[in-house]
Amino acid sequence: MAETKMDALPAKEMSLAEQHCKMADIVLCLGTSLQITPACNLPMRSVRGGGQMVIVNLQQTPKDKKASLVIHGLVDKVMLGVMNLLGLRIPPYVRLDLFQVNLKLFHRNAERKYVKWTLRVASVHGQRAQLPFLSSVEVSFPERPELKPAILHKQPFLLKREMLKSRPVKILLSLHFGDGCGCSCTSIEFTVDFQVSEESFKNDKDVVLQKLRDAAIQDWHCGQLAVIERETLSSPRTETTTYAVVTSIVGNKFSAIAGNGKLSVNCKQNGLLLGSNIKKRRSEVIKRDEISQKQQKVY
Repeated sequence: MAETKMDALPAKEMSLAEQHCKMADIVLCLGTSLQITPACNLPMRSVRGGGQMVIVNLQQTPKDKKASLVIHGLVDKVMLGVMNLLGLRIPPYVRLDLFQVNLKLFHRNAERKYVKWTLRVASVHGQRAQLPFLSSVEVSFPERPELKPAILHKQPFLLKREMLKSRPVKILLSLHFGDGCGCSCTSIEFTVDFQVSEESFKNDKDVVLQKLRDAAIQDWHCGQLAVIERETLSSPRTETTTYAVVTSIVGNKFSAIAGNGKLSVNCKQNGLLLGSNIKKRRSEVIKRDEISQKQQKVY
């Protein structure tokens, strides 16, 4: 006998899911094999109570025979067709990624004429964590042609330099995106003052991210950047700036799928309960639950 895999789920959320499935007239199962318990048994609570189940999956599932409608196709295309029929618009998806630029300065001698510094572009999840959206980082100095630029290919992206701290230096970071991103690169330009330290601050993350999404949708391109926060420490002086960047934007690229012959649909004779009396159905479920609770109290 084959073993059944059990995945533990939070008790509170599981209880709510069971209750909603009991009261639902139709349960949509999108892109799931319906083989992992106890989640795979949730749709059956609706079916047993007189509701119906719709399955959208490329392969067959163990629950296909219990479903009123089975569609063998891609979930995104199926839901696009549903949204088109309902006259609803699917908002574009804007991918946002976070990263940090860490600048650390070390004064080499007592006179402090020279400063040794390191520049690191790393993940917000730690220096060893990867940045999958970046393939390389180019560091250049637009106003200092005597300073040699560098192209960093290995993560974490790290550059070490030493120079006179007589005047500030402007640094240009060119971030080259990897596969799966909607554009090839973007850039950050900032000035490092070796005499004066930057102040710490923290912006509202949700507000910053929402503004980036709005800007990406309005301009319909990626690469926009925004600062979320900056943390400044001393001894040695360290400045860590957290950025958010738009790495991709995906709109509605599929046309309506009705009648294209690419989907396999299996619909039972009894059809869907699209015209069912929802209020009556919910009242029946509530009544059954009340009777069950009374019986438990008696025992």
